[in-house]
Amino acid sequence: MAHTADKNPKKEIFEAPEVIDRKAKVLADLIQKSKHFVVFTGAGVSTSAGIPDFRGPEGVWTLMAQGRQATKKSVDVLQAIPTKTHMALVELQDRGILKGLISQNCDGLHRRSGIRADMISELHGNTNIEYCKNCDKEFLRDFYAVAPDNRPLHDHRTGRKCPICITQPLHDTIIHFSEDLPLAPWTRAEAHCEKADLCLVLGSSLTVTPANELPQLVGERAAAQQKKQQMQSSDTNLVICNLQDTDLDYLCLLPDLRIYAQTDDFMDRVMHHLNIPIPEFRVRRRMIVETDIDTSPAGGRHVVTVKGVDEDNCTPASFLRTVKLVTAGGRPRIVKTEPFVLGWRGQIGELEESEAALQSGAMAEHEGDKDGIKSETLTLVLEFMGNYGEPSCELKHIVRTSTPESGAEVREPRKLVSTLYELIYDPGNGEWVDTFMQSTYI
Repeated sequence: MAHTADKNPKKEIFEAPEVIDRKAKVLADLIQKSKHFVVFTGAGVSTSAGIPDFRGPEGVWTLMAQGRQATKKSVDVLQAIPTKTHMALVELQDRGILKGLISQNCDGLHRRSGIRADMISELHGNTNIEYCKNCDKEFLRDFYAVAPDNRPLHDHRTGRKCPICITQPLHDTIIHFSEDLPLAPWTRAEAHCEKADLCLVLGSSLTVTPANELPQLVGERAAAQQKKQQMQSSDTNLVICNLQDTDLDYLCLLPDLRIYAQTDDFMDRVMHHLNIPIPEFRVRRRMIVETDIDTSPAGGRHVVTVKGVDEDNCTPASFLRTVKLVTAGGRPRIVKTEPFVLGWRGQIGELEESEAALQSGAMAEHEGDKDGIKSETLTLVLEFMGNYGEPSCELKHIVRTSTPESGAEVREPRKLVSTLYELIYDPGNGEWVDTFMQSTYI
């Protein structure tokens, strides 16, 4: 809040490019030697995405303390593109170099950039996540999943109900001042810092407690090792990259471990010295398509369910606005609210066989003597929330089933199959790519 910021904020310092490059080389060398590398991030990693910080000269709390209005237009957090720093951390994660990420940010950009849920400890919550206190299930949303402004400050109910418990309210994950940090993220973050031999702070003033105690833990251990070994350096190191001075600067044991730079500029040089390219941001959406097929010779009613999931293939993720089903020769069916459940009737492959017969003059041949393998292509037209301007996407989903001849015994009257897809969108060219991942019988 405003009372935590100074009306006269600390001066921002910008070191020369050659100094930043030299210090980046020092950190790259430490990263290559590190066995447990941990990163701690603050609002400074998101400023180049158009999201203001809190205690900088134009920070949110600073402006409130000074009674001024913002002069620069900020970006809607839902439309913010993850920065070079975000994407560098994703690449370090994917290569197994980064062991843990601790963040004070609520903007959701780390998760959106590709950081796994089991990798990050979001100490102050995430504006895109709500959860049920009864079943502990989390729900990832492509919209603001926060309590309405008209609720009391410490009432975190978002107004939606848990789809699993039905009657239980969902709560946001945002931590307000004077509230305790969530135990699970804190415990995970503390465990990482206890093991860390290298902790990098990016874009944080290290003002807010108790979050700032985590890098302090690493820094104090480094100082104790240095004193014990009576050496200039230590086996453990705290590195801080922030434009303003912090209260933990004294724990950076060497001048080259304290960097005054924009985090993007610094991480760009660090990755250069590691010889690791920084990937471009892509919107990644995982989706499960479940089909429930009537395998009887006469056909019947079939059902397809479409649901978004997080990278763990389990946590529900809401990023679809509507789903439209188009079957061969059938009229389109559309669902505009979750759950996206659509049905159709008929014999699987019947209309596609008829069309093939008209085109070729003969019925298409099918595998098997008694149990023919039949297939039908479902067209699923997916409309997204569109925060990144994503256009609708057509997904061709093939349903295959073994249908016995008329009069034969039906061993499995219904066939349930779950198929996982990953959809990748490039904001640069405005195109979707769908990738089939796996199918499983339910």
